[in-house]
Amino acid sequence: MSKRTEFLNGTEAAARAAQEVNYHILGYFPTQSPQFNMIAGESDQATAAINYGASLGGGRVFNITTMSGMLETLQLQAHSRQAMVLNLISREDHANLYAAFHSGWIILLARDPQAVYDLNLAAVKIGEHADIRLPVIICYDGYFTSEQKHRLEILDDHPLIQSFLGEPPHTFTALDPLNPVTFGIETINIHKQHALAMDAARKVIPEVLSTITRLTGHAYPILDAYCMSDAEYAVVLLNTAAETAKDVVDQLREQGQKVGVLSPNLIRPFPTDAFRDALKNIKVCVIGDRADVYGADGGNLSLEIRAALQQDPENNTVVLSRIYGKKFQERDAKAFFKLAQNSQDALAFDYHGTRKKGHHASKGMPLIETKAVSRNMATVSQNPNTGKLRVELEPLWAMADVTSRIAPGHGACPGCGIFSMLHQIYSILEGNLVVLFQSGCGVMVTTDYPKTSHRITYIHNQHPNGAATLSGLVEMYYEKVKRGELPELSDFTFLMITGDGGMDMGMGSAIGAAHRNHRMIILEYDNQGKMESRGQDSYSTPMSQYTPYVKDTAQIFAACHLPYVFTASEGFSEDLMRKVAKAQWYAKREGLVYGKIMSFCPLYWQTPDSVAQSVMQAALDCTFFPLYEVENGKTTLTYDPDVLGTRLPIASWLKRMGKTKPLLKTQNADILTSFETEVDRRWKRLKAMHEHEEL
Repeated sequence: MSKRTEFLNGTEAAARAAQEVNYHILGYFPTQSPQFNMIAGESDQATAAINYGASLGGGRVFNITTMSGMLETLQLQAHSRQAMVLNLISREDHANLYAAFHSGWIILLARDPQAVYDLNLAAVKIGEHADIRLPVIICYDGYFTSEQKHRLEILDDHPLIQSFLGEPPHTFTALDPLNPVTFGIETINIHKQHALAMDAARKVIPEVLSTITRLTGHAYPILDAYCMSDAEYAVVLLNTAAETAKDVVDQLREQGQKVGVLSPNLIRPFPTDAFRDALKNIKVCVIGDRADVYGADGGNLSLEIRAALQQDPENNTVVLSRIYGKKFQERDAKAFFKLAQNSQDALAFDYHGTRKKGHHASKGMPLIETKAVSRNMATVSQNPNTGKLRVELEPLWAMADVTSRIAPGHGACPGCGIFSMLHQIYSILEGNLVVLFQSGCGVMVTTDYPKTSHRITYIHNQHPNGAATLSGLVEMYYEKVKRGELPELSDFTFLMITGDGGMDMGMGSAIGAAHRNHRMIILEYDNQGKMESRGQDSYSTPMSQYTPYVKDTAQIFAACHLPYVFTASEGFSEDLMRKVAKAQWYAKREGLVYGKIMSFCPLYWQTPDSVAQSVMQAALDCTFFPLYEVENGKTTLTYDPDVLGTRLPIASWLKRMGKTKPLLKTQNADILTSFETEVDRRWKRLKAMHEHEEL
């Protein structure tokens, strides 16, 4: 078999295998490939549904995801017996992997990028087998495997790979009018057939993995048993944690200790017999899980292994279950082996690595008094004739004395615009503030346990649920005030902060909150990408980043007939602050306010940290990101480069960012022209709305 060497990370390895397979449909992957029809779903839930629908057409379907809220559709696809391949990048706590345990999919585990590549080929063969016909997940650890590059051996014989894979099977499809089929119905008989398919997989999977070993030269036994032949003590771990433990085994073996590591390459169907056989001569094994099954005295892996051994009367292995959290280092592996060899008084189940009893976290910063953040930096008055608001700001130098609601220190990238934006917003907002962040960069860089950057009440929820969560709190506040259970003098403002990626996935929840018109503010910081996922595209991403045209969220919320909608840029401080002051006035009196704020991201935009102002200024002057407000249905431009004589061609902005420079190449002239035409159309429409109040 001819091979070539490439230096790839896990997601790149998956993409390389996908190119060999030549999938028909690729649902939501942040790297464009000319060989697939790529469909960018607006959320993980939508992506799951796209892939399910595509699989019903009888072709090959592929996806890479972190799987947020996809479980119901995954279960439906498995019950419908539609094969596809999904690469699951596991979160640090393996929560998405544990959820996938209940999806009904076959699940392979890949400990490194080489395994990602090889198992992606195996997955197609397994899922399409006539006795199985089930979708397959290949799960690997986020960051460690998905992002770190390794030297890989890539098969360099496309015809041989295609011969191994074979043609997609001709099964029931939704595209055969001569043989109509009903899909998606769940009955006990359907579940029984699903179970029989899993039973068949126990026989087929080892055969396919043996063939992959012959093709690639890399062995993938059902259980990876490291130094287990004469071991007396063992640890059982998944993926990269097991690789860390192997290094410790080598060290302990040199000291004469008989220890080993078990790690499954297959977790669904669960390899019950393999675990029984591997552990039959082990005195004590410690099973490490990243997360707990609360109330069940163990993590998912330990519970299933204990159940397997319980049914084996000849097995006397003592099983200890430990929850170790998000990180697993050599010191943790040493602690596990030490525990196994000194287990006489050990608890059967416990947490590993938590703070010791009596240890107290360092005291945080002093409580912020309401008067310290209520300094009247903005005075809002309403015109009795037009109903429009007028805002007078104190000098910017005076705002330096306003107590910051954000503590010093954070984990953001150099040049990140999030904290500049927050500082400006918090300098204007008066009174007590409750802030909810949807998942995104803003969460990750401010709440690294056990520290927090927030000096006010802070709430977090996942992308699809932020607005709904905050709306519930808003209504509880006003209900308790109405009942006299809470003084209205508490003077709360309720604020949701979300990135543009989070707004993509949380659009339904946000529009629902807008429809109900809760008294709250939603602010979207728009850095044109879902940056917590290393630059995955959002609908705010410019054309060169794989989406046709940006989703105009400001206009979407204006169409919800909210009392106040605005756009702003963190580089135009006074404009932003005036609009935030208006937002608080309207949110307290009339209902929901939405604001979209352009925020600098040098990492994704591929620009130096020092050019934030010039790049964002160019975005305004080329009218890609216009500044305006919609006040009770009336649109007002607050920055007009045509009037000021600062209008720039779109290329002047695109050339300033590494991510968009390819648009300026000669071969992309048609795309650039289309982009310019769309930006100009939207700008003309906004100007017409500004000039004619009835629009």
